[in-house]
Amino acid sequence: MKLNPTTEKFVLHWGEMGSKWGVNRTVAQIHALLYLIGKPMNAEEIVETLGVARSNVSNSIKELQSLNLVQTTHILGDRRDYFTTNTDVWALARVIMEERYKRELAPTVAFLDELIHSPEFSHENKEVQGRIKDTHLFMESISTWLNEIIKLSTPTLAKLLKLGTAVQKFLK
Repeated sequence: MKLNPTTEKFVLHWGEMGSKWGVNRTVAQIHALLYLIGKPMNAEEIVETLGVARSNVSNSIKELQSLNLVQTTHILGDRRDYFTTNTDVWALARVIMEERYKRELAPTVAFLDELIHSPEFSHENKEVQGRIKDTHLFMESISTWLNEIIKLSTPTLAKLLKLGTAVQKFLK
């Protein structure tokens, strides 16, 4: 499949951003392609469109599936696997937030909790104890906030984001 110039630019940019977000460039490009095309694609179509190795596509699809960003589907009369992603950017953002929470925030909160409750913690100097407790409280607060944000309806979340720093008025 030959991509239109705008689609190609988006896919290339998303790939570059992916590496800054901690995912492989091809992983991000495949996700961007599936998102923009909005229809199921099989691995061969993805290989042909992006010009990457079949093994790279297979590994990238597995990673996207582990992140809950890509699903496998089938087309009647075709034995191949086809891949899709949600085309609702808000739903994708929620999935990404949930996955990042599970992989990054939750383990850190658990580690800090375990550290604070370990026998050796009481032997640490008070400044270090205070910083670790502050970090734990901060990470718990971020986790709670993120889990609440994920539950908001899309219109409510959109309004909240549009408020930006104006939200300060409501907090005074």
